[in-house]
Amino acid sequence: MERIGKYEIRNKLGEGATSTVYLAHDPFAGRDVAIKVIFPEVLKDREKGKLYRHLLLNEASLAGKLMHPHIVQIFDAVIDGGQSYIVMEYAPGGTLEQFCSPQNLLPFNRMVEMIFKCTRALEYANRLGITHRDIKPANILLAQAGNTGDIKISDFGAAIMTGGDQMTTQVSGVGSPAYMSPQQVRDLPLNHQTDIYSLGVVMYQLLTGRLPFSATNNYSMIYQITSLDPPPPSTFRTDIPPHLDAIVARAMQKDLDARYATWEEFSHDLAQSFRNKQLSAQAQEVPDSQKFETLRSLPFFADFSDVQIWEVVRFSTWDDAAAGTVVMKDGEPGEFFCFLIEGELCVTKRGHTLNMLAPGDCFGEMAIINRNSRVRGADVVAQTQSYLVTIRADALRHASEACRMHFYQSFLEVISTRLHQANARLAAI
Repeated sequence: MERIGKYEIRNKLGEGATSTVYLAHDPFAGRDVAIKVIFPEVLKDREKGKLYRHLLLNEASLAGKLMHPHIVQIFDAVIDGGQSYIVMEYAPGGTLEQFCSPQNLLPFNRMVEMIFKCTRALEYANRLGITHRDIKPANILLAQAGNTGDIKISDFGAAIMTGGDQMTTQVSGVGSPAYMSPQQVRDLPLNHQTDIYSLGVVMYQLLTGRLPFSATNNYSMIYQITSLDPPPPSTFRTDIPPHLDAIVARAMQKDLDARYATWEEFSHDLAQSFRNKQLSAQAQEVPDSQKFETLRSLPFFADFSDVQIWEVVRFSTWDDAAAGTVVMKDGEPGEFFCFLIEGELCVTKRGHTLNMLAPGDCFGEMAIINRNSRVRGADVVAQTQSYLVTIRADALRHASEACRMHFYQSFLEVISTRLHQANARLAAI
């Protein structure tokens, strides 16, 4: 069996100008991986060898550092004169390039979902001092085949990284001209807003099946990027909602002051777009972007990281409850707890009202916390049409340690607040 280091080669996935990518198996970790093997002659090239080595070292330096559900993990890296390669997470669904042609465009809601996840992943990287600099469909992978499942951003070789008092050198000539911001093609100092521009170009292409600028050479492309405004996406596809035109336009503004200043602004507008009736009608269920934004807005999750919020999105369920629905029943096993997102719930005990729950309230957690008696202590009934997030006890038990810790910390704050309110009511009697 052919090997690269400890990795068993299964088959070749693809080949580019500087490397070959293989599907391999890591027998020690028991998982499939993708291995990018750099051609030895590339690193020895007189003109570009130094640049390629810089990019390789850049990517290798991120091994074990970027831990986010929508970023490809780097597991291992070997750089030497004989053989140099990067071992990374395997994403079998291919790249977003497959959805960049007019005959194979994604539904609007699915496209918005993908771009939203990219904004959150790149915001996470930015908080670690990393600007990608080469955002394009070829560097956005699908975790599974088809247009379902998660996306994962890859290839941080061109990234600018800052940390403490150090900053990597901003190497010129890196990136794909069609996706570069005006600042990048002019070789100006860059920050995260260059990635915002590039992701705007990706969104434009996923909406229309074409790039915002078309040119026969790089000089013409650079002129258009720096001097011309692209036609709105709806020029080429009349069913595109106006608000998606507006999001793309703002992301692709040439002037930094007019472009989205933060990833949060970009992701907020994407999440808000699901309020549009056209996108809502396409969505079969609540999109992950809306779930993320909803949880992020709740005080309960204030201290959770984005990565932990995404974890909760994965193991929670989201459902409607009609007026009169008994959400929890006194004396039954407490196998789950809930958050009220919309509507009003009434907590009763033997016909007596104990409390009214409003949006944002957590309830049912006492049966999860109490080891001695995991049964409900009251009924919870929907007074109006309500919308609930449910988390099962076994899902919480299998969550990451950091996620569980934040849940229990927030539970303590909820209980403390309730005790304070109960004392205030008793004092008023």
